Amino acid sequence: MDRFDDRILRELKLNGRLSNVELAERIGLSASATLRRVQELERSDVIQGYRAVFNAKKLGIGFIAYVTIGLSSHSKASQRSFEDSIMEASQVTECHNVTGSSEYLLRVETEDLTSYKRFHSGVLGEIPQVYSITTLVVMDTPKDERT
Repeated sequence: MDRFDDRILRELKLNGRLSNVELAERIGLSASATLRRVQELERSDVIQGYRAVFNAKKLGIGFIAYVTIGLSSHSKASQRSFEDSIMEASQVTECHNVTGSSEYLLRVETEDLTSYKRFHSGVLGEIPQVYSITTLVVMDTPKDERT
């Protein structure tokens, strides 16, 4: 990694749809050198993929919450079983195994509070390994660098 690779990553983070020619102009290298560098960053798994960023409101997502989950058992089998259950839940957009007073932190996106309540009781409440659920409702998002 050098300053050109850093600049490539910075530009692609801002706009993953840049053409190779435009990217090359922005970082100050030839198009062929830029393409080789991007391909090497992809091959070495520094760049793992490209994605589209959606407008949640236009997709009907009006409620976002972070949810901490405590498990009744701390065994690997219990964790695996919980993770398998969560993989089926389309409302969960992120699932992180964390340290602290809970085992998991979830990002949950639903249409509204009523939809979240159905998810809370009908999905999370039905997973046998779940011992505790704490919901942190997102009120506003002044900074989000995931987009």
